[in-house]
Amino acid sequence: MKPRELIGEAEVPGGPPLRLIRHDNAFIIMLDRNELMSSRMSGSEKALATLTCRRLGARAAPRLLIGGYGMGFTLRAALAELGSDARIVVAELVPGIIDWARGPMQAMTENCLDDPRVEIRIGDVGAEIAAGKQSYDAILLDVDNGPDGLTRAANDGLYSAQGLARAHGALKPGGILAIWSAGPDRAFTQRLKQAGFNVEEVKVRARENGKGPMHTIWFASTA
Repeated sequence: MKPRELIGEAEVPGGPPLRLIRHDNAFIIMLDRNELMSSRMSGSEKALATLTCRRLGARAAPRLLIGGYGMGFTLRAALAELGSDARIVVAELVPGIIDWARGPMQAMTENCLDDPRVEIRIGDVGAEIAAGKQSYDAILLDVDNGPDGLTRAANDGLYSAQGLARAHGALKPGGILAIWSAGPDRAFTQRLKQAGFNVEEVKVRARENGKGPMHTIWFASTA
């Protein structure tokens, strides 16, 4: 078995650095000893986009906000589902993540960052949500590890009652807040309902072949 190779580190505002590791033909992003994401396990990140887009249906010129680029699985899956009139804003807090996408992971990126439907904004997705008043048909959050975060304490605000209220206000009528999580969280489900969302909780395998850990996606829709 080949050893793991450290490709680079990226600073996280308000948190410890991320490390990009290459192992055989796979990439892994790590925080300390925790494996945050791997190119070998992309099924649930893709499902976050595909299941959201299919719930939106055939809307004219849909506008989406994706929180966290990661390895781009969610963005690429959304682009595959949406037409030429769609617009996607990707808010990525860590500039190094985008540098990796344009550098060592460029072959995997498939030019999605240069798609004319895509706008990359370096910054906190929470600020983008707060600034958007009924601006988005869908907000897709794959930030940290879900409501029980690891990367930085400030991410918890996205999943608080106040953060969910801001997300509700940033969505158009009938919009969808889709949230990826490494595991279930009953208290968070209740917070979504208390924020005025209709909530659907879906279990999805980490791998596209139906194997791997079971992840959770919440689809929370406005009236």
